Amino acid sequence: MIPGHPYLVRAMYEWITDNGLTPHVVVDATHPGVGVPGEYVQEGRIVLNISPTAVQGLSLTNESIDFQARFGGRSVHVHFPPTAALGIYASEKPEMQMAFPREKPADEGPDHPPEGGPAGGSKGGKAEKRPSLKVVK
Repeated sequence: MIPGHPYLVRAMYEWITDNGLTPHVVVDATHPGVGVPGEYVQEGRIVLNISPTAVQGLSLTNESIDFQARFGGRSVHVHFPPTAALGIYASEKPEMQMAFPREKPADEGPDHPPEGGPAGGSKGGKAEKRPSLKVVK
């Protein structure tokens, strides 16, 4: 399935700016394909002001989010895949926000099999066990 991140980021961006507020996006800086100034990354994340007055050439496509921004007086090209976005919010009204679960890149694989798979799902609030293999002779 196509990830919903790009569509949701665009919708939230439009909604926030239409209300005259300042959109900020939280990005997982450790995600593959992220190009942000490393000196502003904290705990593997960076918060970026993507308002029309803060960035130039903002492009919100299904494949990437790109723009030029100033960091410490120098112009920097910022780009990242929409799946690296952890959330978007209005800085003036944090309740106007949407958070996204971290999605693993396709080459990392899932943390566990889907519901109903060999390990089954957890019920009743019990912790899920990771699947394991045993040698059978």
